[in-house]
Amino acid sequence: MGMTLAEKILAAHTDTQEFKPGDIIKVNVDVALANDITAPVAIQAFKASGLNRVADTGKVVFVLDHFTPNKDIASANQCKMVRDFAREQKITNFFDGGEVGVEHALLPEKGLVLPGDFIIGADSHTCTYGALGAFATGVGSTDLAAAILTGQAWIKVPSTMKFTFNGTLQPWVGGKDLILYLIGDIGVDGGLYHVLEIDGPAVSSLDLSNRLTMSNMAIEAGAKAGIIPADEKTEAYVKVRARRPYTLYESDPDAAYVSRKEYDCANIEPQVAFPHLPENSRGISEVGEVRIDQVVIGSCTNGRIEDLRIAARIMDGRKVARGLRCIVLPATPEIFRNAEDEGLIKIFLDAGAIIGPPTCGPCLGGHMGILARGEKALATTNRNFVGRMGDPKSEVYLSGPAIAAASAITGKISSPQEVLS
Repeated sequence: MGMTLAEKILAAHTDTQEFKPGDIIKVNVDVALANDITAPVAIQAFKASGLNRVADTGKVVFVLDHFTPNKDIASANQCKMVRDFAREQKITNFFDGGEVGVEHALLPEKGLVLPGDFIIGADSHTCTYGALGAFATGVGSTDLAAAILTGQAWIKVPSTMKFTFNGTLQPWVGGKDLILYLIGDIGVDGGLYHVLEIDGPAVSSLDLSNRLTMSNMAIEAGAKAGIIPADEKTEAYVKVRARRPYTLYESDPDAAYVSRKEYDCANIEPQVAFPHLPENSRGISEVGEVRIDQVVIGSCTNGRIEDLRIAARIMDGRKVARGLRCIVLPATPEIFRNAEDEGLIKIFLDAGAIIGPPTCGPCLGGHMGILARGEKALATTNRNFVGRMGDPKSEVYLSGPAIAAASAITGKISSPQEVLS
């Protein structure tokens, strides 16, 4: 029996000669990631171990991106703890201040995560890097501490579900719409502890930005990882960024999957996920009249330059609806600079949008965009749980950047055609 892409990556990172789904194996870690919320807990566990040096300073990545620029004294103290530890341990890849970007946009941009890698992060959306043909998954902070100490991690081998997207994409449909459609089909626990292997002609037509969006939200179906096989687009993206060698793997023709599913993209229109779960997705034609108070364009899901270009194309020469707050957050400093060079920032400012620094802030209800009781927001983020962006009595809807930008102009959830016609 052949091996899946995920199994090949695990095999390349373990000394275990044979394994099958359900087995627990020890694997070597290429990247161990934490942020300003999760790193302090990992550091405390590290210090409690009695050991005093990390296994490999080049494999540890700390990004202070969640409550930064610091929103209060508590977050400032957390960042100081990480800053002090990074300095003490001489961590090579520590991102602070003006170097900070949203971690899951920053690491691919910097060439720190690559095809064939085994990556763990103390953040559930670490699965983003599966879009590069890597095995990337979220872990708890104490598990991360163990990896920092030893360079290794234990993992129960997951089985793989395969999803194939066929056909041609409809106008304004991107990776966010495809993954919301998938989650809407199988549910938030439909991929529980499985790898989602995603392929097909429609996925191959997507750029890396859209693929990163799809892998990012694999966790919203309960998946352990969301992997998209690497191709010539993947290699073109990574070869100019890679800081070390990498390996491209693909599943064997006779690999075993627990399930296979195919979708015809002719049937997939731009999607909106209703409160309070990503699985509550429906096509834009089924949304109806939903007035909103805030739009957020950004995050590790849709804050890349390609997303900002789409939003700017729709907002160019138009004004944000009166009484609505539109927050635009480029995901990294490089994206911010590119958006400024391309004139996108001017378009957003002229439209009446608020431009914020690269931060996770509003996505998790951290700061810079907290919702009041009864308010509704449409966001290009990845979660819309109860109280996710503020008051428990607020509501969050999810969409891609095209619907978000159009909705910022109309003041209600709208298709781009409503604005551009």
